[in-house]
Amino acid sequence: MPRLTLKGLGKAYGPLKVVDNVDLTLQEGEFVCLLGPSGCGKTTTLRMIAGFIEPTEGSISMDGQVLSAPGAVLPPERRRMSMIFQSYAIWPNMTVAENVGFGLKLQKLPSAEVRARTAQILEVVKMSHLADRYPSELSGGQQQRVALARAIVVKPAVLLLDEPLSNLDANLREEMRFEIRRLHDEFRITTVYVTHDQAEAMATADRIAVMNAGRIEQVDAPHMIYTRPRTRFVAAFIGRTNLLAGRLANGEIGLDGFALQAAQLGGAVPDAGQPILLSVRPQSMALHRSQPQAREGRPVLPATVAQRTYLGESWDYVVHPQQSGLQLRVTAPPLQVHEIGEAVWLEIDPQQIAVVA
Repeated sequence: MPRLTLKGLGKAYGPLKVVDNVDLTLQEGEFVCLLGPSGCGKTTTLRMIAGFIEPTEGSISMDGQVLSAPGAVLPPERRRMSMIFQSYAIWPNMTVAENVGFGLKLQKLPSAEVRARTAQILEVVKMSHLADRYPSELSGGQQQRVALARAIVVKPAVLLLDEPLSNLDANLREEMRFEIRRLHDEFRITTVYVTHDQAEAMATADRIAVMNAGRIEQVDAPHMIYTRPRTRFVAAFIGRTNLLAGRLANGEIGLDGFALQAAQLGGAVPDAGQPILLSVRPQSMALHRSQPQAREGRPVLPATVAQRTYLGESWDYVVHPQQSGLQLRVTAPPLQVHEIGEAVWLEIDPQQIAVVA
């Protein structure tokens, strides 16, 4: 039986549908990210799961029991869920240990068990040496660890996280996203994680649900979301891509100035004559100074470097294929330096290209 099920879930404020007919199922121990831009409905969905917002349609069930439906919402405190907020929401007048053990005290557990479980979880999140500190004496990352420990120590059936890393600097965000995944692998708590940060979702989730305008556009494993996006929005929102329009004829997809063999592309190809949209990731192309040896199915086009940006780990080039009006973004290794205006050869790998609905 699934641990958490959202069926036809919706929330409207008057004529405005903030969440529209969302279906999502989480198995026990699964980590799912709700990913999307601001205003897409992901936080409203999370708050409906938590019981803070009543849905206007559909239902939320856990272990087969309906928790939320229009007119019938089980209170948050009876849902066996823990939630971590963007602001951490740890109590400033309590020490680290008191914050972490607070939920156990509410469960009226014996004092000895509260102390033992608090000490155990503080060891897991590497905060034992700071047990007697107050939140004002902690860094942002340390406060986030306290929030995680407090949420996990009560052994919830479902863990909810609402953009928990948005207040941290870039290096600390990267550290904490791996810490969150480590804790999930250790405790296997069913988790719903809301974020607008693609890197967070890719690093933490078993599956990603990409949301747009209140709807889920695609639910898939991170690598499938990136390499096989099903819609134009998903392709453009996840990472960087070149979206190219073409048509299929005689087994080839005709584009502006060149063609690709349809059989070598990823994803289903529409019928002949129908318009086709391709997602061509920057790393699915390569630049060469001299014309490379032709490989079957890989077009090689003369092109000119139009723009370039050095990103440290790579170069981001914009190239203009000759006899084409296209401008294509191409990723190259950091030591592969091309000047603006330089003539190059552009090699395209069709197996890394996805057909987008």
